[in-house]
Amino acid sequence: MFWTIPTLMTWARIAAIPLIVGVFYLPIEPAHRNQIATVMFVVFAATDWLDGFLARRLNQVSAFGAFLDPVADKFLVCACVLVLVHLGRADVFVGLIIIGREIAISALREWMAQIGASRSVAVHMIGKLKTTAQMVAIPFLLYDGLLFGLIDTHLWGVWLIWLAAIMTVWSMVYYLQKALPEIRAKVK
Repeated sequence: MFWTIPTLMTWARIAAIPLIVGVFYLPIEPAHRNQIATVMFVVFAATDWLDGFLARRLNQVSAFGAFLDPVADKFLVCACVLVLVHLGRADVFVGLIIIGREIAISALREWMAQIGASRSVAVHMIGKLKTTAQMVAIPFLLYDGLLFGLIDTHLWGVWLIWLAAIMTVWSMVYYLQKALPEIRAKVK
């Protein structure tokens, strides 16, 4: 199942990372770089929904795809957050919170799977809301201008990325609370 259509779309999200980062090194107007990076992020981020839909529709769901999909999402988000911190569009503390949480929860999920308690850290609505806030904030901050001459994407992006950071901490606390009874039971 390494080369199914859904898995190729997931690989495309990983391959998109150096392309999105590389856009900011092109010798073109900053506004054009912002537009290109924003469109690329939106297109590749949309493949997250599409690859899952196609995997179910084409009956190509696989353990490898289930592993690779969240890894690709985390790589894409973390890379873009680092770009935004580098460009001064996101605070370094936001980057530390978002990236640190992704590492911590990934490690927690791996550990919980090893002790046979992965259900206690299954994806919850707060995690989905956090992801939604990130996926709106990131393209707004990549764009960094007036959208349709009306929407100050920098202002909205800053508010949304901080909201995402708060929800990131909230979701991490939620997952840790869910895992703690299982951890205590296995560590005795």
